[in-house]
Amino acid sequence: MRDLPVTVTVPETVPETGEQPLHLLILGGTTESRRLAEALHRRTRFRVTTSLAGRVARPVPPPGDVRVGGFGGADGLARWLREHRVDALIDATHPFAATISHNAALAAASARVPLLALRRPSWEPVAGDDWRTVGSLDEAAETLRGLGARRVFLTTGRMGLAAFAHLDGPWFLVRSVDAPEPPCPARTEVLLDRGPFTLDGEREILRRHRIDAVVTKDSGGAATAPKLTAAREAGVPVVVVRRPPVPEGVAVAETVEDAVEWVTHFCG
Repeated sequence: MRDLPVTVTVPETVPETGEQPLHLLILGGTTESRRLAEALHRRTRFRVTTSLAGRVARPVPPPGDVRVGGFGGADGLARWLREHRVDALIDATHPFAATISHNAALAAASARVPLLALRRPSWEPVAGDDWRTVGSLDEAAETLRGLGARRVFLTTGRMGLAAFAHLDGPWFLVRSVDAPEPPCPARTEVLLDRGPFTLDGEREILRRHRIDAVVTKDSGGAATAPKLTAAREAGVPVVVVRRPPVPEGVAVAETVEDAVEWVTHFCG
């Protein structure tokens, strides 16, 4: 993807001391990243820059400085960390943004910048759930074939539809923030929507579209979890794609509050 124009403002000094605020770079794009930017932006000792990949057409802008577009891999990110004198890096990207997280770990080590991964907890099945846990989108497609599903609610985002494009039997309801690009399954209806979603809304989708299988990534969090409850109530099986692990040696926080505490500790 071509990098979009980058916008970064010049940092201001902290009024009460005249010292330069500590520079924090948040790799964002999630609800948690925006909440973290809000929490840190209120503290004058920090200057917050949030980096967005540019894959969503109309992202909700966080407070503070914002840049849009890629860095050019791990080396490019490491160079940016040095040139902009970043004091700490927080990877608050989607749990499935494995490439970005890998590059962040390499870049932070190269630039000698402390790194934290902010990851919402994984979903856990409860009594009554019918989950089929798989390791990839390709496995999810094969699992659907084994289930004999005819009408599938596909909530894995618009970037991985190619894994299901060869399935010409099922009808797919694909939900995403922006319109997907081919290849897509032959029988597809697109529902453009952005979470958080309500339980009543998810119940209505399953009922109105006569859904007999749901496919989702283990994104965690509350914003998209109601579909799991709706599926459990309706007796609909859910194919859940496991999230990739956080790179080895990277500290992990599960809440924004824990991330703020980590930043305060490393940048205190």
